[in-house]
Amino acid sequence: MYPMILKPTIKDYIWGGNRLKTEYNKQSYGSILAESWELSCHKDGMSVINNGVLSGTPLHNYISSDKVKILGEMSKKFEDLPILVKLIDAKDNLSIQVHPDNNYALKNEGQYGKTEMWYILDCEPNSFIYYGLNRNLTPGEFTERIKNNLLLETLNVVKVKKGDVFFIEPGTVHAICGGILLAEIQQNSNITYRIYDYNRLGNDGRPRELHISKAVDVTNMKKLNLNPPESIAEENINYKKRLLSKCDYFTVYNIRINGEISLLADGESFHCILCLEGSPELYHGKHLIRMLKGQTIFIPANMGSYKFVGNCELLFISL
Repeated sequence: MYPMILKPTIKDYIWGGNRLKTEYNKQSYGSILAESWELSCHKDGMSVINNGVLSGTPLHNYISSDKVKILGEMSKKFEDLPILVKLIDAKDNLSIQVHPDNNYALKNEGQYGKTEMWYILDCEPNSFIYYGLNRNLTPGEFTERIKNNLLLETLNVVKVKKGDVFFIEPGTVHAICGGILLAEIQQNSNITYRIYDYNRLGNDGRPRELHISKAVDVTNMKKLNLNPPESIAEENINYKKRLLSKCDYFTVYNIRINGEISLLADGESFHCILCLEGSPELYHGKHLIRMLKGQTIFIPANMGSYKFVGNCELLFISL
């Protein structure tokens, strides 16, 4: 086992920009690069191992060869890799949308629902997100407001800044708005029910499809009280570590290194490392990887000890 550089899948949705190309070293033939699926075993966009003896192998194929050994003991309760990690560049507003929970998604879509979190990497001044309802609604009122273009006034408008964290449970109406660059860690799902799209036309010149009936089925119609997320920080002479989010599907830390830090893949869970700033060196036995900003590394659960050396900021994701 060795540290594996992942080649992501690129998405060119109409609301995207080009910062993932110019700042995060992502490759795209088109002018728009909206999302980069950094860690994914989803059929709609799979990561591929891009170094070593397994170079060119889809990550899903590698994991299937020995799931528990590669993903760790904590993965036994999941059928496959339960996490999907994305970088998202929202030049324009995303649609107002909602995701179903596991029960509804498995029954109606044949895949799992979506719990997710956002970590704001950068944003323009006065950028904001839509995050839950600011009042209680009935399904009837919710539907009427969608039809009459009055839904936006019922949504919480939350200004964001670099370093903010948001946890989005299934059923929470939400949208990333223009000028925001973020990392999204979510369940391994690609189900989105689009509720409102600003009367925008898609690439085919037609209004993009809405999913109002399903959205009514799954939306939490209660007012969302905005509470600041829990943040636990640990500081050492060589690093600062901050817990961003922890739930049944993923655990996410922000780690800032100024020197050297040793980590251990002890068999409990794989590690996913996304380089946000800097160019650290990763050492494991005879292996040396000089990471680039925007690069993602997959660490198999039983790989053992490894270390980072340098001045950098990392996103650390595990079960």
